[in-house]
Amino acid sequence: MLTTLDLCNSQIGDVEAQSLGVAFQRNTVTLTTLDLSNNEIADVGAQFFGDALQHNTTLTTLNIGGNRISDVGAQSLGDALQHNKTLTALNLGWNQIGDIGALSLGNALQRNTTLTTLIIESTGLDNVGAQYLGFALQYNTTLTTLDLKHNGIGNVGAQSLGVALKHNIALTTLILGNNRIGEVGAQSLGVALQHNTSLTILKIGGNGIRDVGAQSLGSALQHNTTLTTLELWSNPIGDDGAQSLGSALQRNTTLTTINLGHNRITVVGAQSLGDALKYNTTLTTLDLSSNQIGDVGAQSLGDALRHNSVTLILSLFMP
Repeated sequence: MLTTLDLCNSQIGDVEAQSLGVAFQRNTVTLTTLDLSNNEIADVGAQFFGDALQHNTTLTTLNIGGNRISDVGAQSLGDALQHNKTLTALNLGWNQIGDIGALSLGNALQRNTTLTTLIIESTGLDNVGAQYLGFALQYNTTLTTLDLKHNGIGNVGAQSLGVALKHNIALTTLILGNNRIGEVGAQSLGVALQHNTSLTILKIGGNGIRDVGAQSLGSALQHNTTLTTLELWSNPIGDDGAQSLGSALQRNTTLTTINLGHNRITVVGAQSLGDALKYNTTLTTLDLSSNQIGDVGAQSLGDALRHNSVTLILSLFMP
């Protein structure tokens, strides 16, 4: 019995999507996973799948990323999610659904009780779309993973998501890489982390976060007891930011992985992190690649490992 069908990069358009949609609508197929990524499906094809999802009772994973779907197609899929009871993962990434598409998905999330993973990376969202999703997350109790990387939600969008995190008790993974959230956005997320009790993975690389944003995140880590992974790669937090995070690591007892690659950290920041490792007993992975810590910084980290009792992986590539 066929349960998984991979049709990515197969030049499938709306006509073929209609045939597949009819089959799913009639529940004449046993598939649970369908990959239609990187095809030529547009809004008409998305509408066929939206109609199908309102009746289908078998499909749990649908990847329709990298097609030609706009806000119109996203609305059809959003409408379907308000009725569908089986789909748990939807990938709409690399489709230009924009803020109106995010509104449709946000409305769906307020009613849907089965979707756990939503990927909408690189879909043309800005702060308005993030506000729609943030509002929905205050009511949704099932979504655990939200991937919004490579959009432009900015600091206002991050603030909206931060407010949501204060109320949401289900989301465990939030991916916001390359969204230009900046210092203000990082501060909003930092405040949220002091209240949130469900998020375990936060990825905010490539967002223009500097030392002030890192300080807010560091303050949050001194109180947060659930976050295990923090990705801050390619943010110019510098030594001051590293010092703030180092102070946090001396108190934090849950974080196991932190990525500080390409963060303009020098020997001073490395020494601060080294001092933290003499006290921290939970961190297992520290990525400091593409920084300028030099021999002295590396020695500080090496000395710290003599006191640290956990297995620590150091990535210290220095260009």
